[in-house]
Parts: sequence; structure tokens; C-alpha cells
Amino acid sequence: MTFTPGLAPPRPTVGFLLAHPAHFIALGCGAGLARKAPGTAGTLWAWVAWLLLARWLTPAQQGWLVAASLPVGWWACTVAARNLQTTDPGNVVWDEVAAFWLVLWLAMPMGFWGQFAAFGLFRFFDAAKPGPVGWADQLFHGRLGPAGGFGIMLDDLVAAFCTLLALAAWRFHFPW
Repeated sequence: MTFTPGLAPPRPTVGFLLAHPAHFIALGCGAGLARKAPGTAGTLWAWVAWLLLARWLTPAQQGWLVAASLPVGWWACTVAARNLQTTDPGNVVWDEVAAFWLVLWLAMPMGFWGQFAAFGLFRFFDAAKPGPVGWADQLFHGRLGPAGGFGIMLDDLVAAFCTLLALAAWRFHFPW
């Protein structure tokens, strides 16, 4: 995939997805290839994958999975962004996957509607980028390399934190 300065960044293809393990991870095992709303597709994939994995993994193993997904995701997002020659490609969705797994791991057990609320809150914070999420998004904006890969992950982790705060307020009926 070649990139000409001044033109739109290349759109990843199945060939790009399969060209490197980091691409496969960063594009959420293919969820990031969605033509519309790849971040939402990545979060949906994360939700379904989590429910399947939860059948076989204990909560401690789930925690280790989340812990491993963060540095692996940092590496994968760094490599994919560099190879796409874009600082924060929308098709890179592992940041959504790892952050939503964190939300589900910490907020479970919840029924379908609780999980749906977590999904909706996380998508709101990730897409609208209010307050601290917007700050985190701009902190490493425009960088390639490890700092850029960290920046790709950081705003979604802040969105996960905001989602968890909102869920905690809802669960414990805080007046605000």
C-alpha cells in the first residue's frame, strides 16, 4: 500500500488485514474493515467476543486477557497506523476492543440491558469525546510511532473510565 502526500490515506483491504499480525489485531480481526462506523463495529465485535470468551475464562483470566490486550494493542495500533501512514486511522479499532473489554470485565455481571447501556455510553464517550476524552484524544494527536500508538489507545481508555463512572452512578443511584 503506497501513500501519496496530500491525498486521502489509503483504505485498508483484506490484503492489508492479512499482511501482518499487527494489522489483524489492530483492525479487530476484520471489524475495522466496515465501510461505515468501524469503531461501532469494533465495539460490537468486542462485546460478542467477550461474551463467548466469558464462557471459558474465569474472571481472573479475563483480567489477564484485558491486561495483555493493552500492550499488544499499543504495538498493533502503532504498526498499523505507521503502515497506513495515518496518525489515528478510523479503521484501527483495537483501542475500542481493549477499552470495552475493560468496561465489561469491571462492570459485569450485568444483564442484556446493562450491557447495552454500557455499549451506548462507551460509544457516546468515544465518538462525541466530551471533556477528558477530548483532552486525551488531543494529547498525542498527529504523532506516528509509539507515542501515536499510545495516543490511539489513551482516549478509548479514558472513554472506558467515563463509562464506568456513569455506570457506577446509575447502579448506586447517585442523585446527579
